[in-house]
Amino acid sequence: MKSSTLFKSLMILFFTLSLNVVSHGQDNESIIGKWKTIDDETGKEKSVVEIYQKNDGKYYGKIIKLFRKEGEDPDPVCDKCDEDDARYNKKILGMEIVTALEKNEDNEYEDGEILDPKKGKVYDCKLWIENGKLQVRGYVLFFHRTQEWLKYTEEKAPVQ
Repeated sequence: MKSSTLFKSLMILFFTLSLNVVSHGQDNESIIGKWKTIDDETGKEKSVVEIYQKNDGKYYGKIIKLFRKEGEDPDPVCDKCDEDDARYNKKILGMEIVTALEKNEDNEYEDGEILDPKKGKVYDCKLWIENGKLQVRGYVLFFHRTQEWLKYTEEKAPVQ
């Protein structure tokens, strides 16, 4: 009787651990690549950010494309950035907005910062992948907002 209880307990433990490994494995994708940013307030696409790793082993992201509406400045600058920030009045296109993230043992990237060029604010930042989408959390102390960024593939011009 005791051996069957032990066997059942071991099977439950094995099954639970297997599910845990599978669920982490699915979200173990790299953050490196191009991601379409979606405004969490409007739900509209804003830009494409390319995430990359520098020689220092940390992860960074720069804006490589902007989605602009008719009447909006096609090449805006970060005029709301702090005047002491090197990005003040610089073009947003090509701007590094994610800086110095480090990967931890949970496949999360943290201890860096992210700039919201529209508001000129810099926040502590944490990134992770969940269900194939990049979760981007900017926070100050205990207050945070999270956006979902989508994997971006180049749009090809129609063949004529």
